[in-house]
Amino acid sequence: MILTVTPNPSVDRTLEIDTYVRGAVIRIHNAMAHAGGKGVNVSRALRNHGVQTVAVLPVGGAEGAQLTALLGEHGIAAVTVPVAAVTRCNITTAEADGTTTQLNVPGASLSEAEVAALLRAVESQLRHHPKWLVAGGSLPQGTPTDFYVRLSVLARRYGVPIAVDTSGEPLAVTARAGAANLLKPNHHELAELLDRELTTLGDVVDATREVLSWGNDAALVTLGSYGALLVEPDRFWWAGGPPIVPRSTVGAGDSTLAGFLFDDGAPEERLRRAVSWGSAAVALPGTTIPGPADINDEGVVVVPEPDLSLPITDLPAKLGSEAARSRP
Repeated sequence: MILTVTPNPSVDRTLEIDTYVRGAVIRIHNAMAHAGGKGVNVSRALRNHGVQTVAVLPVGGAEGAQLTALLGEHGIAAVTVPVAAVTRCNITTAEADGTTTQLNVPGASLSEAEVAALLRAVESQLRHHPKWLVAGGSLPQGTPTDFYVRLSVLARRYGVPIAVDTSGEPLAVTARAGAANLLKPNHHELAELLDRELTTLGDVVDATREVLSWGNDAALVTLGSYGALLVEPDRFWWAGGPPIVPRSTVGAGDSTLAGFLFDDGAPEERLRRAVSWGSAAVALPGTTIPGPADINDEGVVVVPEPDLSLPITDLPAKLGSEAARSRP
């Protein structure tokens, strides 16, 4: 079983349109609603592939009831913590050319008592010794920025590894505390964390290893359309897939993380699976999460320790072609 916690979940509504034009009346071709939030999305991806998962999250108001119902439709076991605030609702517009625009509500505040109740709910599930604890997303207003560090303390008490996917101040606090067995930033979040530009592969690897030196074990760094990196203290791998016409990038990183955690195995094979799951998510509309029929890892290449001088933007063309030439 893999346990996820989403402190700031949402009902995610996606509107498929031709083109977004400010000030215009826009015809919607399709509208859909899914349970959302990083931890929730990881649970959805895992459940789609037959992995037992439990999602812990706060819920409030009519939207909270809808979120709980949506989780039930996805077949996900949920431990919900009732809170006074209404669960947020996020809107995404998905245009025909693959452009997505996200309108994200920050989320209402949780009281100190509600934060404590959420931590107790997580601990109640840690007693079952899940394979991983996955903690992700933004924090509701007023939630302590060390919330993920507190989760790490609980996880380590029960011998459960923790993967953290967040950004901004919560990422900074968590990373600097050395609280994660696995961090999953994208390269923009990593650049913001260290306040430096990351333009080459070496820039990203050096930045990631600096973060690992703070006490974190490993990092899965997503690079958008340029692939992903798995970085450990003494080795690293890059992986990328064939070009894709994106339908929506929302939730792709969550599917990538779920693919990595899906099963044990050699690091390069876990990275291959992660990239194939993330690529599949990009090809689907809205916040749709891929299932087994959507996954194709044949075009995904994994390269151990490639040339650090390569610009990030050149990685798919350069490394993908080199891998193709090296095949028998």
